[in-house]
Amino acid sequence: MQPVPVPPKATMTSPLFRPLQLGPLHLPNRLVMAPMTRSRTSQPGNVPNELMATYYAQRASAGLIVAEATQISPQGQGYSFTPGIHSEAQVDGWRRVTDAVHAAGGRMVLQLWHVGRMSHGSFHADGLPVAPSALSPDAQVWVVGADGVGRMIDCPVPREMTLQDIQAVIGDFRRAAANAMRAGFDGVEIHGANGYLIDQFLRTTANHRTDAYGGGIAQRTRFAAEVAAAVASEAGVERTGMRLAPFITQRNMHCPEIIPTILHLARHLDDLGLAYLHLAEADWDDAPQIPDSFRHDLRSAYQGRLIVAGKYDAPRAEHILQQGLADLVAFGRPFIANPDLPARLAAHLPLAAFDPTTLFGGGAQGYADYAAA
Repeated sequence: MQPVPVPPKATMTSPLFRPLQLGPLHLPNRLVMAPMTRSRTSQPGNVPNELMATYYAQRASAGLIVAEATQISPQGQGYSFTPGIHSEAQVDGWRRVTDAVHAAGGRMVLQLWHVGRMSHGSFHADGLPVAPSALSPDAQVWVVGADGVGRMIDCPVPREMTLQDIQAVIGDFRRAAANAMRAGFDGVEIHGANGYLIDQFLRTTANHRTDAYGGGIAQRTRFAAEVAAAVASEAGVERTGMRLAPFITQRNMHCPEIIPTILHLARHLDDLGLAYLHLAEADWDDAPQIPDSFRHDLRSAYQGRLIVAGKYDAPRAEHILQQGLADLVAFGRPFIANPDLPARLAAHLPLAAFDPTTLFGGGAQGYADYAAA
């Protein structure tokens, strides 16, 4: 295993390269490798493999790696070839990955995922995904057909979850967290963003329930709060984070009440003692800007560590760290073609561009064959 690159001493004054304590984890820098779906698992069974171990170990110089979104159950799957953490084979596969990352000097948490209505009938015995309410996301997911070709396919209208369904999914999150810790992860991140199941419960545009899990803010945040408590009971609150995305409104997720809803949830997660929140910001060119007023409100509501992600470059990342509005900055696409990203940023080297045609599915090409500088 190649040694992890160390930034030049001259760059250590940059806030990106100051160490940070995250719960029990000592992070050597503030750069996080963001979770990115790459669909490289072994089939059948959506099992993490040696290729994935190589890919993540190559990027172990990140202060923290957040592994790609990983379904907590067969029901939680929405895209082809994405990994799970619900079978013994998957736990064993992920253990090979965490062993490789730790051997390379890295730290890694697993993002726990249930897609809810962002799914396709082919992943479900009855042909129907589940969601808080039977409302279409008006969106597509990547599905590999019988011909072996992956295509973007429309999501069907989901089935509304019963109270029994809700409790079953909370139990799935708990078991997934326990499995992640058995697989050697340093912690877990709950995926509560980007239009997936937890996010669907938070939004009035996706949640039309009239029971204890829908209606007012306290009801719509109940599912997220119960999932967080269940996950933390297995992983430990000091090793648990949650990703949220209040300003991302794709997939019929525009909600006029999302900001007070997120701040209410943040206060609850602060009381619970969660280690961090991961704020996913829109990363396209004309995306809405997050106002500083919200960032300050979030800082007031939640006292733990904050990670931000969303098309950051080094200057923007340094600026938000210097302002005190974030503790860590996550980089996604730059980590794909630049496995030694921290060293490149530290030395002010140009970044390589990734090949977008190799993002989903395939083998080592466009995945584990990018060279260090």
